[in-house]
Amino acid sequence: MYNSKFDLDLEFGQVYEEGLKKLLYSKGKVEVKTERGKWIETGNIAIEVMCRNKPSGLSATKSDWWFHILSLDKKVKGMICLPVKELKNICKYLLKEKKIKMIMGGDDKQSKILLIPIKLLMGSVGKIF
Repeated sequence: MYNSKFDLDLEFGQVYEEGLKKLLYSKGKVEVKTERGKWIETGNIAIEVMCRNKPSGLSATKSDWWFHILSLDKKVKGMICLPVKELKNICKYLLKEKKIKMIMGGDDKQSKILLIPIKLLMGSVGKIF
């Protein structure tokens, strides 16, 4: 007899739907950064960590969640959402292992920016720590 396990999948999905609702309606802090179309060419996102020799961006945020919006032609094409603590751990690990690089950019090239391949970032979630 055919059993699709729909009831198990539904229950599993509903747990995460509730979790997302709690996140979206909570009073927790959210950091939102938008990546313009360059990500489609390079496959990278850029995360600022220092500006004018002071912590900024990921290094300075007090937020619980990091949303990185991927836009193209002024339209949202997708987004990456990670707990800030997890994103920081991933970035530290990838830097230590020399899998990502830091560049100078922004206004007057005064910002230290991590260039992170999207595939590498998403492939690292849950594997590194």
